[in-house]
Order: sequence, then structure tokens, then C-alpha cells
Amino acid sequence: MAIIRNEALHKQVAAAMRQSIATGEWPPGTQLPTETDLAETYGVSRPTVRLAVAALRSEGQLDVKQGRGTFVRATVHGPSASLDRTIATQGNTFSTPIDAWFDHAEEPAVYRTRTDAITAPLLEMDQDELMLGCDRLLADPAGDGRALHRLLLPMERIEATPLAQQPTATPAEAYAMLAAGHSLTWYERVSARIPQPDEREALQLSEAAVLLIAHRITCDQATGLPLILEETRLGAESTALTYAIDAHKPKRAPRPAKASR
Repeated sequence: MAIIRNEALHKQVAAAMRQSIATGEWPPGTQLPTETDLAETYGVSRPTVRLAVAALRSEGQLDVKQGRGTFVRATVHGPSASLDRTIATQGNTFSTPIDAWFDHAEEPAVYRTRTDAITAPLLEMDQDELMLGCDRLLADPAGDGRALHRLLLPMERIEATPLAQQPTATPAEAYAMLAAGHSLTWYERVSARIPQPDEREALQLSEAAVLLIAHRITCDQATGLPLILEETRLGAESTALTYAIDAHKPKRAPRPAKASR
């Protein structure tokens, strides 16, 4: 490799490695040579190679598999799957496109928790209010998609419903239990952040992946009171969220009162 002055060595090595990937010299799935071999190939030190590899990992071009080595990732051209967020209802029976994912879920973990700075505003509650939580790792039966699902049940809102005894209910089952005493409506908030190491491992994400977080709040339609909260976390590089959007007529502003004479 010809050394270019006034440019960091690790950037030059990263550019050369990037070129090897782009030209097909290192096709997807290829295991990279060892640090020692790469240092010899490019005529640089092992720490310089380490920095170059870290740069390509941050770009999502390389994956490090513990105990096996560093591999070239398959080229990603946007999400390979989409998750429809619509809800269908027939009487008091509900269904959602993610229902099938629950048939391929790991065993649910049920625990007691409390509202915090994120969940309290979404549920319109004070912080430190008691809730039941149920966590699951879901798998897409039609592909490689994975998602972390969390169902949060505020005790004061569900204590008079069957959910208090069945916190492992799927979302569709939870809606049916709540519909016995409420007319339901939903809204969602979607945000993104860098995944934590345990989230990256569970969802099998690359180091360059972004985590999508969809919060779905189930509310009583008449009062607007939030009843339960769902959180779905998934990798943006593998799965997109899709929505049906309905047009609503804007509310008319009240007419100003006529001035009395």
C-alpha cells in the first residue's frame, strides 16, 4: 500500500480494505486475515489495523463473531422485511400482523416494575407507580426478523380485568380483555437510538445498527385514559414499520360570540 502523507494511517488502511470489499476480493461472508497478516500486507502496525477494522465495523461493513474472527457483512439495501402495525377487529376479537411472531417467542418473563421518566408520561401517571411487566423475544416465522416486546400493565388500570391474572397475554388477547369494559383506541410513538450490547446480541444486530422503538398506548376512547403500554424494539436495518393512515376532518373552531348591543 502506498503511504499518503498528511493522512492518518488507519484511514488509509480502512480505504484499502473498503476497496477490497467493494471489488469482490473479499465477498460477503469472507473471514478477514488475522491482525498480524493484515499488518504485514499493508506495512503498518497491528494497532493501526485495529483502528481500521473498528472504522469498518462502525460503518456496518464488518462483523466480529466472538471466538471466530472478523467477517465481511452482506450488503444491506434497506430493511428486508416490514412489520404492519394495523389492528383488525371483529366484535371483541382482535388480530395484529405480529400475532404470528408470538408463536415463535421465547418463554415470557413476568416481573413487577414501576413507572419511570419514559413510561409515566405515556401512561399519564406519576412516576414510581406499580406495574406488571412481561418481556418476550419474538421471531418472524417468515424470515430472520427478531423483536423485543414488552407489555406494561399499570396495576390501578387493570386490577378489575382478567389481565391482572394473565399478564402473559399477547397484545390481541389483551385488547379483547380490555374491550369488555372499554371502547378502545390506540396511538403510537416511534423513536430511535443506539442499541445496548444486550439488545444488539438478542436481536443479532451489527455494530452500525440503529434500534427502532415503537411505543403503542391502548386507551379508553371515551375518556382518553391510557390503559396499557407496549414497547417493541427492533433493528432498523432489517425491519421497517408500516402504517395505514386515515384522514380526519379538522375540528371546527368555536364561532366567536356576537357582541351584545
